[in-house]
Amino acid sequence: MTKRRSRGDGGLHWDENRKRWIATVTVGFDGRGKRITKRASGRTKTEAKNKLDAIMRDVKDGLAIEPHNYTVADAVNNWLQYGLNGRDKQTVATCRILAETHVVPALGALKLHKLSADDVDEWLADKAKTLSTRTLRDLRSVLLRAVKRAQARDKVKRNVVLLCECPEGQAGRPSKSLTFDQAEAVLRRAEADDSTIGAYIVVSLVGGPRTEEVRPLTWSHVDLRGNPDANPPVPPHIAVWRSVRTGGDTKTRKSRRTLALPQRAISALKAQQARQEVHRKRPGKQWREHGLVFASEVGTELDAANVRRQFRRVLKAAGLNAAEWTPRELRHSFVSLLSDSGMSLEQISRLVGHSGTSVTEEVYRHQIRPVIQDGATAMDRIFPDSAA
Repeated sequence: MTKRRSRGDGGLHWDENRKRWIATVTVGFDGRGKRITKRASGRTKTEAKNKLDAIMRDVKDGLAIEPHNYTVADAVNNWLQYGLNGRDKQTVATCRILAETHVVPALGALKLHKLSADDVDEWLADKAKTLSTRTLRDLRSVLLRAVKRAQARDKVKRNVVLLCECPEGQAGRPSKSLTFDQAEAVLRRAEADDSTIGAYIVVSLVGGPRTEEVRPLTWSHVDLRGNPDANPPVPPHIAVWRSVRTGGDTKTRKSRRTLALPQRAISALKAQQARQEVHRKRPGKQWREHGLVFASEVGTELDAANVRRQFRRVLKAAGLNAAEWTPRELRHSFVSLLSDSGMSLEQISRLVGHSGTSVTEEVYRHQIRPVIQDGATAMDRIFPDSAA
């Protein structure tokens, strides 16, 4: 006679409809006192019993019992819905696009507890054939954080994505900067354009703020007169203290800076003031005052896509292949042109709000002076050549 299992050790029964042995065990109670039951099944009684014993071992060891029907898609969708609270709308949209385009179609149908490091490695290797390294890192991050959230909620025992390295992907489009002749042509075209985007381009190119710092710039942070009678004199300047990031903060603490304005930027901003006065008084248009320097014709903040479209229109008029350029490369051009003129990296990094010179050197400076003359110039001064 078969020995009855002890109370609390679960039970086994044959399901005639499914033609499988079903293992059932109570692992606890929820906050409302409802019984929490875990089930497993097998084609044979021994298979079902082994699964039941595995569940019981985990319960006794204090381990969470993951649901066997919970998929990778469930984990990713849960993270997209609840794990991105407080993030910028653009960040949420980007994560959703990456997840729905690359993660869910390839891995979504897999049961989460069966997802292996090999599955992730093969998936990343396949994506590396067509995507850039940066995109691969973002994809791995999406999956990593989704599984991490599921792990914290007892849906899976471990996060296998931690075991996987991100492979090298395809080379992305390298950032570049305008040459002096190209920059001068763009400036002339932007000044002649007599538009908000024209002033936007001038300030970005000769001032070096990030495009995300230019769009929310307000007139309260602009001083076009300065204070020449102060000691020391205060030149016309802009205070770069805000960005379009969530909360309005700049990228880093050192990104909060006050920049003196070159004369061409001052002229462009004065023209922008006059242009906005016309827009405010235009009949049939309901102006909404937000104090923005670079606002739409009704006073609202410029959209990034609209800025990019208008920016390329100006570059096309300046004789450049507009499709090859983005607004952020005005900042790259600012750094490169200053470097090419002989300004030190330390000075440039302070102007652009970098915490150090490494990013300025590796990412932004494209026109590196071919000969570093500082050492030779100093030694000639210290030890002059008597024969010269």
